[in-house]
Amino acid sequence: MINSHKIYGLLGYPLGHSFSKNYFNDKFAAEGIDAEYINFEIPSITDLKEVLDDHPELSGLNVTIPYKEQVMPYLDALDPEAEAIGAVNVIKILRGDSVDDDDFELIGYNSDVVGFRNSLSPLLTPERKKALILGTGGAAKAVRQGLISLGVEPVYVSRTAREGMLTYDDLTPEVMAEYKVIVNTTPLGMYPKVDACPPIPYEYLTPGHLLYDLIYNPDVTTFMKKGRTHGAEVKNGLEMLLLQAFESWRIWNM
Repeated sequence: MINSHKIYGLLGYPLGHSFSKNYFNDKFAAEGIDAEYINFEIPSITDLKEVLDDHPELSGLNVTIPYKEQVMPYLDALDPEAEAIGAVNVIKILRGDSVDDDDFELIGYNSDVVGFRNSLSPLLTPERKKALILGTGGAAKAVRQGLISLGVEPVYVSRTAREGMLTYDDLTPEVMAEYKVIVNTTPLGMYPKVDACPPIPYEYLTPGHLLYDLIYNPDVTTFMKKGRTHGAEVKNGLEMLLLQAFESWRIWNM
């Protein structure tokens, strides 16, 4: 007899407080869904096979730092958008009828881009047509794709000099005046290190700037506080997280 109970989970390291775990388990309880959501805090992406082998009811995974890019070689197929972004944060697990533990297919998707795009769109103005992306990891790649789809020209800001990117030392008054959208995709300022923030020249911010922080814990990061001091509009990543969770559920059940 096939077990109807399903397991979903979050793959990452470290995980700490997980919005996804609470969100999905509350959803399952409220809607009477026979499922549970588990945190899989694995120290190496090579432990993914053990997770899959030990949980035959596993039907889907979310992926977070540091595995959004590392997980890709372990997948059987990629959604075109995830392939274009170069990062995966949702895995759909298709299992066959065989009792063989290896009888499954892993398909990678990216729901970050949908969540970010739909969250940012209402905040764009005619002067907000260029964006600085702080960080260059998997989340940054999804943000870049989302910005491009909204007609906003993005450029990465990295700690080290690389072709096609700016460094924090390159953020002159002229650059800051030109790029009115600034998106923090780094973990700087995330709980418990709430006093940290990206080293941008905050003194050049204006009420025309938008500071968008993918961090949602704390609700108001130091990055956002410094932006508000200079009149900039600010937004945290909670709505994006909710929207990408909706999209994850849609992907797992389509």
